[in-house]
Amino acid sequence: MRISVGIAVTLLVALSIGVSTFLVHSLWWTTARENSRMLAAEINSQIANTVRIEVGLTLRSAEAAWAAVRTIFVQDVIATRQADKREFVFLSQLQAQPNISWIMFGWPDGNYFAAHRLGDGGLEMIEIDSEIRDGMLRTDRYIFIPGDIQFEERAFSATTFDPRDHAWYRNFIGRGTADWIEARDLPGGHKTVYAFAGPVDVNRKRQGVLAVVIETDRLSRFLGTLRPGEFGAAFILDADGKVIAVPDPEADEITPARMGEGQLYEVAKKSGQQLLGNSISRASMNSTTRIVNDGVPYAVALTPLGFYGWRVATVIPESAFLSGINQTLVNLLYILVGVVVVATALAIWLVRTVVANPLARIVEDLSRVERFDTEKITRRPSKLRELSNLSAATANMAAGLSAFRKYVPTDLVRMLVAEGIKTQPGGDLKRISVLFCDVAGFTGLSEKLGPEIVQLMAPFFSAASSAIARHDGTIDKFMGDAVMAFWGAPRADADHAEHACRASLDLVESVAATGIKDDEGRPLSIRVGLNTGDALVGNIGSEERLNYTAIGDAVNIASRLEGANKIYGTSVLIGPETRRAASDSIVVRELDTLAVYGRTGGLVIYELIEMADSSAGSHSWIKAYEEGLEHYRNLRFEAAIRAFEAAERGRGGDQASAIMIERSNTYLVSPPPADWNGVAIADSK
Repeated sequence: MRISVGIAVTLLVALSIGVSTFLVHSLWWTTARENSRMLAAEINSQIANTVRIEVGLTLRSAEAAWAAVRTIFVQDVIATRQADKREFVFLSQLQAQPNISWIMFGWPDGNYFAAHRLGDGGLEMIEIDSEIRDGMLRTDRYIFIPGDIQFEERAFSATTFDPRDHAWYRNFIGRGTADWIEARDLPGGHKTVYAFAGPVDVNRKRQGVLAVVIETDRLSRFLGTLRPGEFGAAFILDADGKVIAVPDPEADEITPARMGEGQLYEVAKKSGQQLLGNSISRASMNSTTRIVNDGVPYAVALTPLGFYGWRVATVIPESAFLSGINQTLVNLLYILVGVVVVATALAIWLVRTVVANPLARIVEDLSRVERFDTEKITRRPSKLRELSNLSAATANMAAGLSAFRKYVPTDLVRMLVAEGIKTQPGGDLKRISVLFCDVAGFTGLSEKLGPEIVQLMAPFFSAASSAIARHDGTIDKFMGDAVMAFWGAPRADADHAEHACRASLDLVESVAATGIKDDEGRPLSIRVGLNTGDALVGNIGSEERLNYTAIGDAVNIASRLEGANKIYGTSVLIGPETRRAASDSIVVRELDTLAVYGRTGGLVIYELIEMADSSAGSHSWIKAYEEGLEHYRNLRFEAAIRAFEAAERGRGGDQASAIMIERSNTYLVSPPPADWNGVAIADSK
């Protein structure tokens, strides 16, 4: 005869806990409130530290830029009046320090020169010289292009601006050291900015004042990337409690931050007025308060940033932490009042005999499930219906996991457990080699074949899985017709680049050996992209769903290289880091310098031909192609065409050579611009 777990548990309870109901209720409520406050404090601490670090980096970058430019002037590397070299120095500093908005110099005769960043799209050079057009303000505007800048336009306008009238110049022309100062009314705007300014002496003669300026709109842009809790926001307040930076990911030098928008801004403004409105509050290190705005309570914490009296204000709605607690308390109260337990020796014996011992055996089975040791798990009979059902469910789960191995590799799971990788979001930066592979023309095939595409692709996935496994790779996922895999994680592999190259060639050969054909009888062809670099590897996702994978720029480049095969008619393309890591173990051809889709910089790409230890044929055509590539990059297009034609003949047909011949012929007719650097641009993934 079987009895329910409810009857067995009822026999276990010996005393009524009604007296304890109020104590449990109060303790739970106090704990929930304290936990919410601790969570709010932790979030505020993390946000404050993050903002403090960002502000510190911004300030240090400005000070470093000032010191670098001053050294160039003081050491007389260039003179302050050498316009062309001075422009280059200022421009290089703006490009190197993205948080800097201005670099400017004022002379004692009232002349003025500045470089001003215009967001992420360009910059302008501003000059006032009494000998040029009667001291009019000259503005040269430039735009950023991949790897360089391009002059856009020049304009002259009347101006009354004189650096000698401004505090950043007046306060430092007679001083011997540099320091920070608040500045206003720079040419072309009325923003309040912060300048690190100081005098410049050359051969003991004062030349003028050099200043490096930051704008708070850049800090607003950074705040826009933060998220204190699900519904909170972070703001920066000045010493008087005025909001000077708000979360706005679009803000920059030409797009002012959206001040005064939203309830959180109003709360930050009120907190600044309340906490920084008097000297006593202002003197405290950290301040917290509760602000009610339009009937909604908010928790606000202000933390000093150590610069100009600035503070970071973290604003979080209380409902973000306490939602649902009140209802839970009511439910808990009903449960506690309704639960009465009678504890007797008979109940203890009964629970041990009928519940504890069978549960211990089921726990052993569950431990085996944890280790994926599912073969030894069987059903364990019990007099309790629930335990009997639980044992049956455990056995069924073990059988299901055995079948699920086809979806989640058992070896990978065991490896993750052995490496001590916890099943929670997180990861580490590791140097790995990443492979992407897909089938050429899959979209058209899937449209033609419909559900039959599954049967066609099954041999491909089987061949791909086997090739990757043979060379100790980790299959990340299957995506439609694509396969992603990587080497170097979770198991360390010093030769991951070489193993990835072997797997790539093995994969191409394995798919060809299967004899898979499309619906028109043509052999199925694949494309492989392989790249090596640092990537974030670990459990990516949420607490509810995780995927052990790799993300980062190295992964994106591998994906783009796979797609670039379509351009050159190749099967396997690798990046420069894979080329360096695999070194002499592979035979490659330097194919081109390509700006892959989504990146502005050029990337030297290589076609993987074969492994060096299995090389048997002549590779004179590779040398011919690479000679053609050198001629091509040096604008010797006629010589390049001859070399590419020789490569095409030597290989017996080569789409990449044909493409380079076509490009060279085009440039013979229409020569490239003067700033051409030989980088091809991929306009698709």
